[in-house]
Amino acid sequence: MSIAKHLEATSPAPSNRFRQAVQTGRFLITAEVTPPKGGDPSHMVKMAHLLKGRVHAVNITDGSRAVLRMSSLAASAILLQQGIEPICQIACRDRNRIALQADLMGAHALGIRNILALTGDPVKAGDHPEAKGVFDLESVRLLKLINQLNQGLDWNERSLIDQPTDLFVGAAVDPQSSSWSGLQRRFERKLKAGAQFFQSQLISDFSRLKKFMDQIAIDTNKPILAGIFLLKSAKNAQFINRCVPGVQIPSHIIDRLAQAPEPLKEGVKIAAEQVQTARQLCQGVHMMAVRREDLIPQILDLAGVEPLISADA
Repeated sequence: MSIAKHLEATSPAPSNRFRQAVQTGRFLITAEVTPPKGGDPSHMVKMAHLLKGRVHAVNITDGSRAVLRMSSLAASAILLQQGIEPICQIACRDRNRIALQADLMGAHALGIRNILALTGDPVKAGDHPEAKGVFDLESVRLLKLINQLNQGLDWNERSLIDQPTDLFVGAAVDPQSSSWSGLQRRFERKLKAGAQFFQSQLISDFSRLKKFMDQIAIDTNKPILAGIFLLKSAKNAQFINRCVPGVQIPSHIIDRLAQAPEPLKEGVKIAAEQVQTARQLCQGVHMMAVRREDLIPQILDLAGVEPLISADA
């Protein structure tokens, strides 16, 4: 058997269910899972399995907050082997354009089709502040790069002699940005560069999300997924306000958590209410429940979001 035929026989089939859900206009549900810090992916796999049948794809972070974790590419490949469709985050912070292209071609070869193109958090925000950031590209140019690879061209517009990629790429958006004109310009640049879907930062001000949908994304046929974050306690919410730029958890939410007999249970209720609100405004939600991904099905149940039908799952 030739090497090519062997790879075809042993590699997992490419996953396209998320793309199909986007293109058919379904209400989209994704969830974030953090790769392990170490060589054992069992906890990540366990959490991802709990999400099967509830989300269209599992989003794997790439050194989020510049904190060391397993490669998002490797973690995505592991989930794909488990029959779980990943969205592989690719950030520009740690790679130059050669490495970015190499990883993207590798993702395609492994059957990974969904990519979230990110600039990446600054190195000094993380646990290796003396590391050197690369930032050879940023998210808009990364989107353009992926679009070129899909057309069979590398960054230098030379042909890919071993076939183009077929990557379905999305981008991040922050409807709570302090610069409305800057938000609009960057959103339009990402659309032009080829973004097929948008995942928002943690949403704490849904009036801003509504304004964004009504004034900027109104004529866009690309889905926006609102970021929904599980707040575990008042202390957790206060930490986010101190440490996450552009996010301000309202005082009434913090008070509600502080006064609750069971803050985590109250956080689940708040997240479910936010899913219901987002459902009226945009085409999807991106669920974030750091190290409590097991609670995401409970949040969706409470929000009245039914399990996916088999065609979606």
